[in-house]
Amino acid sequence: MDPADLGAAELTALFERGALSPLEALDAALARIERLNPILNAIVTLDAEGARGAARASTERWARRVPLSALDGIPVTIKDSLFVKGLRATWGSQLYADFVPERDELPVERIRALGAVILGKTNAPELTLQGYTDNLIFGPTRNPWNPALTPGGSSGGAVVSVASGMAPLALGTDGGGSIRRPASHTGLFGLKPTVGRIARGGGFPAVMHDFEVVGPLGRNVEDVALAMSVLAGPDVRDPSSLRWAAWRPQGVGASLRILYIPAFHGAPVDPEIAASVADAVAALGQLGHRVEVGALPFPLEKLARIFAVVPSAGVACLLREQRLDARMLTPAIRASAEGGATLSATDYVEALTLADELKRCLSALFERHDGIVTPAAAALPWPAEQSHPETIDGKPVGPRGHAVFTAFANISGCPGIAVPCAPSRSGLPIGFQIVGAWGSDETLVALAQAYARLQPHYARRPPLVSSARSEQVA
Repeated sequence: MDPADLGAAELTALFERGALSPLEALDAALARIERLNPILNAIVTLDAEGARGAARASTERWARRVPLSALDGIPVTIKDSLFVKGLRATWGSQLYADFVPERDELPVERIRALGAVILGKTNAPELTLQGYTDNLIFGPTRNPWNPALTPGGSSGGAVVSVASGMAPLALGTDGGGSIRRPASHTGLFGLKPTVGRIARGGGFPAVMHDFEVVGPLGRNVEDVALAMSVLAGPDVRDPSSLRWAAWRPQGVGASLRILYIPAFHGAPVDPEIAASVADAVAALGQLGHRVEVGALPFPLEKLARIFAVVPSAGVACLLREQRLDARMLTPAIRASAEGGATLSATDYVEALTLADELKRCLSALFERHDGIVTPAAAALPWPAEQSHPETIDGKPVGPRGHAVFTAFANISGCPGIAVPCAPSRSGLPIGFQIVGAWGSDETLVALAQAYARLQPHYARRPPLVSSARSEQVA
């Protein structure tokens, strides 16, 4: 077995037995990167030398049986919107093309201190504000299931690094579905934690209020839980984290109350996605959970209004506060910034008031239900150079038509996890999401794990990875 095909928990078990060393795991990851990254463009800044030093130190700790954590020696990639000391952080924008931070952002600082091996930075769209992965510095990232297609975004490089076996784990960010949607497009599990579960700070300015959080991506749910056991927990440098305790793994209750929302107020969904998610919901029923079909209890127009105001105002503020040249932005982001500069304080307060309304609405809903299940994305992957699909199920859609299901969790601060379900007829991955009340992250992970045991769609690997293994054997 190629170590690059193993998950983080599997690697840790081998480290414990002395059957594999972190240096050997790193060698396998670097070989996979060398073979596939030129095709997929997932990792845009590789730190092989730094990773080798970290793996060497980890190998010595495991030999002495004194690992720093369950992530000690595990290769991890970091999204290019997060700070890694000494590595370029471009945020996918020419504004920061040569920027090298002098410190780690808090989540990176935490995993580094606990022994993770940081491989490098993964590609992202400009300022992580679009749902696909392409930018003027590095170009498009491609889906390992079909390199002509996008993995989505904005954590597109992150998901591709994991799905292709370049790393067993990745750190991404999710501001409107940017972990969950690309996870669904590449057959991964991806967790968008509750606001504050992973402490944040010491990075780029926030342009999306508190909608964006850091979260892990893995090929199996056990690895996501393993990452959260290290990443989650309070830090005085992030006041929003102080309300939360450390990660506490738990089981699932005998019968959870699940609200299944197959579509949002008539917005189109690809028929193959709709059918796959319906089958997944039926499987949850077979596990003993009570499923009720319902509708989103909040108008889409209000969600659209929030997202029309908050990111645009955030980018306009960024440009003003840092005195940046808007002409260096791509046309779409520049237009957003120009629109944001015309907004008033009243517009912004109105948007946050609508966000508070959504939070109250969902708090009431979670008195009656333990989780909400929807498709993770409304469309299958589309061509890698296009920002979005122009039609879904034969109906024209705008730039966020494919992203309709995910933003409500970001606006409300609720946790959500993407889970693979049955693929399309052509073999492209499909995923659904489970969203829960604030602080229910452990329950969502446990429910995803129970489903995965029953329906192990996550065990599939992209054809590109299979051919890479064949070449290695030859």
